[in-house]
Parts: sequence; C-alpha cells; structure tokens
Amino acid sequence: MENKVLVKLFVPYIESHYEVFLPVGKRIGDLVILLSKSLVEISNGYYDITNNERLYNRISGNAYDEAQILKNTDIRNGTELIIM
Repeated sequence: MENKVLVKLFVPYIESHYEVFLPVGKRIGDLVILLSKSLVEISNGYYDITNNERLYNRISGNAYDEAQILKNTDIRNGTELIIM
C-alpha cells in the first residue's frame, strides 16, 4: 500500500499498543484527532480525549508538528509512535 504506512502505536494512558495503518496524505494534527477518537472506541471509553494529545517518535522522543503532512516526516513502515 503506497498510500499508507503501518506503524506501532503505543498508548501509555491505557497501557496498550496497536499496529495501525496511517494515510500518508493526512496532516499529523488530523491523524491525532482520528487516533484519539478510535482509542475511545477500542478501549470501551476508558481512554479520555484531552484535546492536548501529541504524537511522538518512540525512539527519539521528538514530537511531530501537527501542521506537517505525514509523508513529509520520518514516519515510515515499522516506525514506533507514542500518543500522549
């Protein structure tokens, strides 16, 4: 799939991790909103959206700019991300 990347998403708030496909043409900010809403559903409401969530690279600890398009970042297949 050239228009999506498979990443491992770690969610410390609910002590879980997931493998998810992310569309490469979306802004990071839009992806954070989408991921947050999805986490509420899959955790049966245990995950609370704070509207302050950010996406981080798990290895480097660097936060991603919400205005950037995913394909213009270093996120590739196999990248490990943290949402907090």
